[in-house]
Amino acid sequence: MSRPAGRWRAALGLLPFLAYLVVFLGGPLYFVISGALSDPDGRPTFDNIIASITQPQYLAAFRQSLLLSAVTAVIGAVFGTFLAQAVLTGRPDSPLRRIMSTASGVLAYFGGVPLAFAFIAALGQTGVATAWLRGIGIDLYASGFRIDSLTGLGLTYVYFQVPLMLILISPALEGLLPQWREAAENLGASSWAYWRHVALPVLAPAFAGATLVLFGNAFAAYATALALTSGSIPLVPTAIASALSGNVLAGQANVGLALGLDMVVVIGIVMILYLWLQRRAARWNKR
Repeated sequence: MSRPAGRWRAALGLLPFLAYLVVFLGGPLYFVISGALSDPDGRPTFDNIIASITQPQYLAAFRQSLLLSAVTAVIGAVFGTFLAQAVLTGRPDSPLRRIMSTASGVLAYFGGVPLAFAFIAALGQTGVATAWLRGIGIDLYASGFRIDSLTGLGLTYVYFQVPLMLILISPALEGLLPQWREAAENLGASSWAYWRHVALPVLAPAFAGATLVLFGNAFAAYATALALTSGSIPLVPTAIASALSGNVLAGQANVGLALGLDMVVVIGIVMILYLWLQRRAARWNKR
């Protein structure tokens, strides 16, 4: 069999995947873009886009979503990196490492209504952890904490951000060659000097890229926020759901689709930056 014929046969195997992308990604994307750029009568217009980025309620939703995503991404990235480094210092075949890897794979995708219910049961006003803390003299709700507040929602997001960071940053940490540390120690460098001048510069692109993934993960989260706060906190995903349900002014039925397009643009920017950082991080994996 000739090489071109082999390539064509190999390409045929991609057809089901391409068909899947067209139906389940291309179709909805076309629906969002066409709806965002047209009025309820189907005439082209930019009014929906303008409304989605100028009206106060939508600006507030973007501010809250960006703040929540950025803060939980940074917190998750920092704690996830420290946790990953602690796990990787053990033996490759140690039970702790296997347990943490398995648990992270499960907890990173544990979200939605079950996660919201778990946090309400633990840290709600009559939750188990709340009652236990109250019994030792720490009353969270007397100090102003509420599980359905932005702080409570951020704490819930961190729950799945940390294990996701462990999964993302572990390959980069494993890529730090032992010879680099040995060379630094032979030259008289301390452990802090090694991390500051060798390890951290090498890890920076991978760390930044993983943090961007965490940002996009939090920015697009919907079910957890809705179940935990019942839509009381203005966020872009809940604003889209409200707009698509008809809770908009007359003539702005497609504003929800415009908000969806805004989210696609934000996530697109995040992914472009992530791919660029991944290319920079991949330079250190070439041996």
